[in-house]
Amino acid sequence: MNNRFIITNVVTTEPSRLVITFGDGKEFTVDMSTAISGYPFLSPLKNPGFFRKAHVDEDGMSVVWSDGIDLAGDNLRAEAVEQSGGISHERIWNWMHRNELSLTTAATALGISRRMLAYYRNGEKPIPKHIWLACLGWEHSTYDSVEAQKIAA
Repeated sequence: MNNRFIITNVVTTEPSRLVITFGDGKEFTVDMSTAISGYPFLSPLKNPGFFRKAHVDEDGMSVVWSDGIDLAGDNLRAEAVEQSGGISHERIWNWMHRNELSLTTAATALGISRRMLAYYRNGEKPIPKHIWLACLGWEHSTYDSVEAQKIAA
């Protein structure tokens, strides 16, 4: 597993925030309030006393609570990046999956190297806004092209 997704420490703060330190030394604050109110399985975390019992699991892969609730480090880091105004690696994964793109075809579509796209996809480098906008533009133009072909047929 990638060091940047391994959790080395977690501290809870009010209300419903986790301060998470990852294996690469970076620390993020994640506001869990939207997730807690949006997902029924997280409803026990509405109780502040229960929420404060968060801890890192034994292998550093998740933040866990005693009621069987665990949140994976890669998802927490992605959420933290998004909350801080960045673009998480999960957006690239989802874009590639949604459009059935391989690493090679996605890199070609964006006009970047496979290696750079792999860095973005794996969270090794921050995703520049222009790259994410290129993903959206490519998807939009591809969708428009497919729709035009359907109309012409």
